[in-house]
Order: sequence, then C-alpha cells, then structure tokens
Amino acid sequence: MIETEDAQGRLRNRLPVAIIDIGSNSVRLVIYEGLVRAPSMLFNEKVQCGLGRGIAETGDMDAGAVEAALAALRRFRALADQARVERLVVLATAAAREAGNGPAFIAEAERILRQDITVLSGREEALYSAYGVQSAFRDIDGVTGDLGGGSLELVEVKGEEIGDGKTLPIGGIRLSERSGEDLDKAVEIARADIKTVPFLKEGEGRNFYAVGGTWRNLAKLHMASQDYPLHVTHHYEMDAANALGFLTKVGRNNVEKLRGIEDVSRSRRALLPYGAIALAEVIRVMKPAKVIFSSAGVREGYLFSLLDEETRRTDALIEASEELSILRSRSPRHARELAAWTGKAFAAFGIDETEDEARYREAACRLADISWRAHPDYRGYQALNVIAYGSFAQVDHPGRAYIALANYFRHDGLKNPTLAPEIRKIISDRIWERSRFLGAFFRVAYLFTAAMPGVIGDVTWRERDDKTMELVIPARLAELAGSRPLGRIGQLAKTVNREIVLVIDV
Repeated sequence: MIETEDAQGRLRNRLPVAIIDIGSNSVRLVIYEGLVRAPSMLFNEKVQCGLGRGIAETGDMDAGAVEAALAALRRFRALADQARVERLVVLATAAAREAGNGPAFIAEAERILRQDITVLSGREEALYSAYGVQSAFRDIDGVTGDLGGGSLELVEVKGEEIGDGKTLPIGGIRLSERSGEDLDKAVEIARADIKTVPFLKEGEGRNFYAVGGTWRNLAKLHMASQDYPLHVTHHYEMDAANALGFLTKVGRNNVEKLRGIEDVSRSRRALLPYGAIALAEVIRVMKPAKVIFSSAGVREGYLFSLLDEETRRTDALIEASEELSILRSRSPRHARELAAWTGKAFAAFGIDETEDEARYREAACRLADISWRAHPDYRGYQALNVIAYGSFAQVDHPGRAYIALANYFRHDGLKNPTLAPEIRKIISDRIWERSRFLGAFFRVAYLFTAAMPGVIGDVTWRERDDKTMELVIPARLAELAGSRPLGRIGQLAKTVNREIVLVIDV
C-alpha cells in the first residue's frame, strides 16, 4: 500500500503502474493509480522528440532526437521512482523498431531506465491498439486504426475477436518525408498503401475507430467546425461520408485558418494534413458508416491485456462511477441502493430502458452525490461538468449527457426548459425525457434518505386499479412525511404524467 498521509483523494490498496511509450513522434510517461479495469491517471507527461524524422531518408534516427528522448527517459525514470511505481512497462514502436541505430538506442535507454524495453512488432502494435479500443467501447464492430508518427496499424475487430493486423508506413512523419512534403504526392502514397489492406473493404457500413494524437486533434477541429458543445474527443463520432469535405480541407494544409486550431499544439499542427489524408483514404476504401475517435490505444490496451478475463469483462463505466462515488459521495452504499430503487421505480411506472440506458441510469445513481460539498447554488453545474467531461469509458456522448443531466436536474430542479441548452443539442428527446425522469426520482429519494443507506430499499411503489401510483413508506419512516416531500412527489407526478399519492404502510 502506498502511504499518502491523510489524503482521501486516492483509492486505498492500489499500487501505481506506469507505461513509458517511446513513439516515432513523442515519448510519453503515464502513471496510473493501479492495474484495474478503469485506471485513473496519476501523472501524464509527453515530450515531442521526433525520433521518426529522417528514417525514411537516412535509415537512422536523428542524433538530436535520440539525445532529447534519452533526456526525457532520465526524467521519466526519476518521476516513476518519485511516484513509487510498483510496475513500470516500457514500449517502443516504429522508430526504434525500424531505424538502423535502433538497437543502440534501446540499449542505452534500458541502461537509463534500469529495465528491459519491449520493442513491439507492427502486428503487436496493432493488437494492443485493438485491445485499447476493446477496453473503452462496447459492441465493437469494424476496423481500428492507430496512426503514429511512423506507421498506421489497422486491424479488424468484432466484439472480442481481433483479426490479423496490417502495418503501413504512412504515419504522419513518415508520410510527410516519403512525399517530400508534397501533399498531392502524399495522397497518392496513402491511397496506394491503403488499397493493399484486404480486410478494409469488409468494413463497409461498419465503424472505423480512430486512435492516435493526430487524429484526436482532427476531432477537435471538426467539433469546432460543427459548433459541437461537448468537447470530449473520446467516442466523438463523425459521419464518414460527410467528413470527407472537412478532411480534404485540412489535407490542403490550410490548418492555420481553421476554427479551433488554437487548441492544437504547434508541434502537432504540421502533421494534421497528413493525418487528414490518411483518414480520408481509409474512408474512401472502407466506406464505414461512422468514424469514432478513441482516447485509448496501445498503452491502455497493454494494461488491459494484463488483466484477468473476469476483470476484462466488467463494465468500465460502472467501475469508474463506483470509484468516484467512493471518493466523493456521502455514502457509496446509498448510491448502490439508489440504483436498485430507481430500476424498480422505472419498471413500476412502465418506463422502458435499453441495455445501455439502464447502465447510464446505474452510473448516474453512483454519481448522484459527488457534488454535495459544493455551494448549493452550484452543485448542479459542478455535477454536470464533472460527469460530462469526466474520464469515463464505454459511454457515448448522449450517454454522458444522460448521466450528467439527471444529476443536474437532481440539484437544480425541473421547471426551467432552458437548462443546459448546449448539452440538449446532442441528445434525443428520449434521452432528455429519461434524464428528467431520473432527476425527479432523485429529488424524491434524497428527502427520505438524507443520502444515508438502509432507507430507500424500504420505500416502494404500488399501482392502484385506477393507475394511480402509491409511494409506500413503512410506519417507522412516517415522521419523514411532510410538505417538502409532498411537493417533490407532486413534481415527480407532473414529470412522469401520473397521479402519485403518499401512503404510510401500517
């Protein structure tokens, strides 16, 4: 166990694990709180070294880039020691794998880091990237593509089945050098290489999962072009056919004039046209229904591969919500009881749920009390922001909105139709309605429980012959009845359009 004095902001009995990722464009250290299903980052630092630059021309990594990378690794080793990392994994990808001076670089890096480095083959890189997507999405069906500085790894994935991967030398740095920074030539090279991937055409009408920093920055620019309100790149979706115009524009190297370019680091901007070209050519060959962006890739996939089978199958959204409940709510047990109670309430009122909607409701219950320490006037906004922009996996953007809005309504009420209009833009009427239903049930429940466990399970629903719903509380809770709960019950009745009466069970 790591001693953290009296800190309650970290979960107990977790030993930090870290990954150093030596890529063609950057070298990165990520320290995670522990080896678990939904790992939280303790520390994250990236250094743009450009190890992949020059390999296409000289066959070797540039001496200056090597020096910068080794300096970064010295710092990263010290940081890992400072954080008392229990397990450190070091991965190297295309640049170290392909460069003539790669073995010498790896040997020196191993001396600095005091441990072995795993140099991934192209196939292994594709595999771990696919694992990363598996860890962060549900019901995967399509092709994953991980664009680095040196290469693009493609692999077909359906559910838990992962096909053989294909590595292409068209990473951002490599494509710019192979084309002599001629964008028209870059299109020709990318088109020719991508046409050699046999399984891409089998992805027609399915999804393409885009991994890698350059593609995530393209997602940011696309959000800005669409005035998209939820600035979270993970699980951001683009209609593939309609995205081609945008990608063509970026591929013409007009990036400095694009809306949102200020949110992209200057070191990354030069690679955006090549990332756009590669993605456009994938779309032209594959013809996917959607491009879905993933924040999880090789690093997360490698950690996912270390988990046992049972842990891999657990729900990352529920796990992360449970952890945040433990860290920030008054009673995690109450949150779990609330999930069970609202499930029964939805069933009693005939509010149908899809499998994912039930998951979102359960997550919302676990997160319903995380902003209790904030000023009452701002609890709703705090809950909405923490949830909407939180580091959650296995949830799409409408799902985030459902969870966030339910807790917003729980604190800020249900009357104002202009609440959170920016979030309203990205969800259906169905999700909006169910988030209001759930918020209304929360507002009733908390007046009987005061956020304490052992109560809400004894508050039940009963339907009369005339379809009036009875909220039944046991005699031992009779003194909790009053004008305030009755007012909230009246709000709930108007929200779900059902007559509700309070009954004391004697």
